[in-house]
Amino acid sequence: MSRGKAPSALDLPRPDSLDAGKQQGAYEALRAAILDRQLPAGSRLPSTRSLAERWLVSRGTLEAAYDRLHSEGYVQRVAGSGTRVCAVIPEQFIAAPVASVMVRRPVEPDPPSAGVQSHVPFVARRPDASLFDLKAWARCISRGLLAVGPGVLEANYFAGLPDLREHIAEYLRSYRGLRCEADEVIITTGIRHALDLIARTLLKPGDTACVEDPGYLPARRLFALAGAHIQAIPVCAEGLDTAQLPDTARLAYVTPAHQAPLGMTLSVSRRLALLDWAARADAWVVEDDYDSEYNYNTAPLAALKSLDHADRVIYCGSFNKNLFPGLRVGFMVVPKGLRRSLLRTLQLTGHSVGASDQLGLAEFLRSGAFVRHLRASRQAYEARRDALLACLPQNCAVSGQQAGLHFVLWLPPGVTEGDFCERAAAVGLTLQPLGKFCTQVSLPPAVIIGYTALTLAQIRYHGRVLTQLLIAA
Repeated sequence: MSRGKAPSALDLPRPDSLDAGKQQGAYEALRAAILDRQLPAGSRLPSTRSLAERWLVSRGTLEAAYDRLHSEGYVQRVAGSGTRVCAVIPEQFIAAPVASVMVRRPVEPDPPSAGVQSHVPFVARRPDASLFDLKAWARCISRGLLAVGPGVLEANYFAGLPDLREHIAEYLRSYRGLRCEADEVIITTGIRHALDLIARTLLKPGDTACVEDPGYLPARRLFALAGAHIQAIPVCAEGLDTAQLPDTARLAYVTPAHQAPLGMTLSVSRRLALLDWAARADAWVVEDDYDSEYNYNTAPLAALKSLDHADRVIYCGSFNKNLFPGLRVGFMVVPKGLRRSLLRTLQLTGHSVGASDQLGLAEFLRSGAFVRHLRASRQAYEARRDALLACLPQNCAVSGQQAGLHFVLWLPPGVTEGDFCERAAAVGLTLQPLGKFCTQVSLPPAVIIGYTALTLAQIRYHGRVLTQLLIAA
C-alpha cells in the first residue's frame, strides 16, 4: 500500500472462514470488519464483482452476503451509490447479550401442599403408588405404541382416543351399571378438569350451582370462577338433602358413592328424588365417582348415572385415585345434548391427555391388568383400614370407614379441631379438620383420616401415637 493512501475495502484479506462455507464465511468476515471498525461508518464496500475476484468466490455468493448484511441493518444499498456501512451499527438490537459468568444455584422444589402428600400420616385421598406394577404399565405403553401407526399420534382426538373410550365404556357397563357407549365418553386429565369444563360450558354469571355441605372445596371454587352463585345443600345420614334443592338451580354436584368427606352413600330414595328434581327443574347433576371401586363390606351400589333415564347426569371418574396420582387421566360420560358444547370448550382450552398415556391405559384395561390392580389394592387398603381401626380406642367414634380412601374420626367432647390438629402436628401427624370442608353447616368436631398411602408398619406406629393423643384429649 502506498504511503498516505487510505485503507481500502479491497485490502481486506481473504478470510479463512471461506473454506468452511463460502456464503456464511463471507458474511461473517464482512460483519466482523464492520463491528471492528475496519470498515468505518459511511465507508463504501467494494463491488461484489471486484471482491469476488479478490476472494476467489462467485459474485452470487457475495450478493447473498451483502443482502443479508442489508436486511440486518449493517449496510445500506442504494442504486447508483453502491453499498455503504451504516452510520449507527445496530448490534445492541439484534445480537443477544453475552451471558456473564454466574454461580448457578440449585433448584429448590416448591413445598408440597399438606393436602396432597403421600406417605404422611394421615393425609387423606391418596392411593399407594408402590402397589402399582410399573413393569406391566411399561409393557402396556410399549404394546400400545407399537400397535398403532403414526396417524394415531398425529391426529387430534379431542374426546380422546376411540380405543380408550371403548374400553372405559365397557368397564363402566360391567362394574358400575352404566348403559353407555364410547361416543358418550370424553377423556379428561382428572375430575377437576371435568368440573372446569362443565363450569365453563354450562354456567353463566348469576346461575345457581348447588354443592354438598360439607363437600369437595375445589368444586365450589371452580363453579364460583365461572360466576355462579353457590348454594350449599346440607348432607344428612342418607346423603344430600334433596328437599332443599331450588328449582332455579342450573346444576347440583354430588358424591353419591362415598360422600366427600363424610363417607355415607346416597340412598336409593334420595337418588330418585335427585333425578326427579333435575328433570323437573331442567337442571344437570354432576356425579363425582372418585373412589367407588373401594367398598370393603358389600358390593357398591350402581352409579347414580345408571338410573338416569332422562339423560340429566354428567358422570365423572378418574384413574388418578386408583392407579397413581401422576397419571392425570380421567373421563366424563356426558348426556348426548351436552357432548358438542363440552367438546367445543375442550377444543378451545386445548387441555388434553397425551396419546402415549391413553394408549397405555387402553392396553392396561384391555389386558385385565386394571381389574387385577383394583383387586390387589382393595385387599391392601382393607388390611390397612382394619389395622388402623384396631389401634384406636374402643369407644372412639368413626364413620365412612366402609369404603373409600379415608374415614372420619369424631373427637371427644370438649376437644376443638384446631387444638387437636396442632397437637397432632407436634408429634408428626397431618390431620385435616372437618370444619375446613363446611360452608354453612355446623358439625361436631372431627378430623379426616387417610390410611391408604401408608404401610402397615407406619399405620401401627402412628396409630398408637394418634391413640395417645385421643386418650390425653
